[in-house]
Amino acid sequence: MSTGEAENAGTVAVREAHRFDEASLARWMADHVEGYSGPLRVEQFRGGQSNPTYKLVTPGRHYVLRRKPPGRLVKGAHAVEREARVLSALGSAGFPVAHVHALCVDEGVIGTPFYVMDMVEGRIFWDASFPQVASHDRPAYFDAMNETLARLHSLDYAAIGLADYGRPGNYFQRQIDRWSRQYLEDADAGRDRNMDRLVEWLPAHIPPDDQTSIVHGDFRCDNMIFHPTEPRVLAVLDWELSTLGHPLADFAYHAMMYRMPPHIVAGLGGMDIAALNIPTEAEYVASYCRRTGREAIPDHDFHVAFNFFRLAAIFHGIKGRALRGTAASAQARERANAFPELAELAWMQAERAAAG
Repeated sequence: MSTGEAENAGTVAVREAHRFDEASLARWMADHVEGYSGPLRVEQFRGGQSNPTYKLVTPGRHYVLRRKPPGRLVKGAHAVEREARVLSALGSAGFPVAHVHALCVDEGVIGTPFYVMDMVEGRIFWDASFPQVASHDRPAYFDAMNETLARLHSLDYAAIGLADYGRPGNYFQRQIDRWSRQYLEDADAGRDRNMDRLVEWLPAHIPPDDQTSIVHGDFRCDNMIFHPTEPRVLAVLDWELSTLGHPLADFAYHAMMYRMPPHIVAGLGGMDIAALNIPTEAEYVASYCRRTGREAIPDHDFHVAFNFFRLAAIFHGIKGRALRGTAASAQARERANAFPELAELAWMQAERAAAG
């Protein structure tokens, strides 16, 4: 079992800080979830999602509950209502997501808003090299991820009720401004030469093409549930960063796995792709282009540089919180330590883009 899998897989007893009135939930389930029949047992998923996530066990079937965490929250964060909305819309379009049974915004039930969806049984791969899969089967798993993301970006978001799910257009400029500001304002975490260069370089090199689609925001192999035995995506998870944005930014975040060292997040950097029988990055990009009607992605290196920068800015923020004592987990310390390497990788992508 990989480190990521050991930290995130399975369930534990509900943590003290995340307990709630389970009898109150059971009464709500009986009134709002079609086919529900108790008794109900509640467990908490081990993974460190920002929204506490629970497994609801009944004699007939299992469900998943995601809720806003208790306590004071940053405005706009932990928006489980948005998650429930996008899942419902995507499900109506036949996209692979868990079926949402109901959303509850009444804080009197368990203390914070929440929603209940189906528990999708299958496999989650925490390692981007898919070590549990036979070598001859790996290309089919990569193709399944590629097809799923291309399908997401091809959806008519307005037709499924998501026209106001985000602000269309000018995505790169808005995102670069946002993450540059966050980086520059966090004095505790300090400055980094590569990040300072990127803050200057990125806004001056934004490609002219401006497109809008639904974007997932964190499309990685470990945010998908695959069929137990087949190379097929049954459900895409963790939609809390989803919005309307540039599809090629979203694709590049996913394809960044080819250049990402596996000790930072799930990545293939430094691995022997041919020996693993995994498609090359060029082949993977070509497959996405074929599915989305593009001849090529001439600015792919810029898109990857932007995504390394965005992730580096997130890690810089974690470093600041760790130094202030508000992010004390081992994972937070690891990410704070990885920040300089990530910033260097981001600048390397920018140099690659500049070299053409």
